[in-house]
Amino acid sequence: MKIARMLLPFFAAALVAAAGDPAPELRIDPALTKVEFTLAATAHTVHGSFVLKRGSIRFDPDTGQASGEIAVDAASGSSGNSTRDGRMAQSILEAPRFPEIVFRPDRVHGKVAPQGASQVELHGIFAIHGDEHEIVVPVQVEASGGQYTATAHFLIPYVQWGMKNPSTLFLRVGDKVDIAIQTVARPAVASTQANPPKP
Repeated sequence: MKIARMLLPFFAAALVAAAGDPAPELRIDPALTKVEFTLAATAHTVHGSFVLKRGSIRFDPDTGQASGEIAVDAASGSSGNSTRDGRMAQSILEAPRFPEIVFRPDRVHGKVAPQGASQVELHGIFAIHGDEHEIVVPVQVEASGGQYTATAHFLIPYVQWGMKNPSTLFLRVGDKVDIAIQTVARPAVASTQANPPKP
């Protein structure tokens, strides 16, 4: 029951096209982000979610290079069953030892339109359970009025990546977890201006 992860630099591309800045910073709002997982099982399909802790990204439209960090709280997995969730955090993800699941983008494939829909692929390193894995995530972006809404859907082969399969004698679960992410990103400057610090 792993996580995910993550997605978000297409926003940067869109921002660049709209603002002309060669490497603008885009901030991802945890309150407007959903990180959901689905795990197939013999008795029933398990659905749940994780909490995004922080996220920001920079992107160079000329080279496609990206940087930044998107981090998920590994202990925040919630599927509506406290016993199952506790086992996922303690035994599968080992959250006390590896408290964050982090995605570090390094490259964007494709172009993001300053308005309307675009499809890109985000390449980077996905760090989970103490190991790093190269990953490419397809992302759908919708740009409107300086705001970028993104959705991503991909599989994480958590058993292949060295984590335990929680199957028991009477309950079998899949060895891959399906991740769906939806989020909103805005330019860092615009975000600061929209939410000025309180005196």
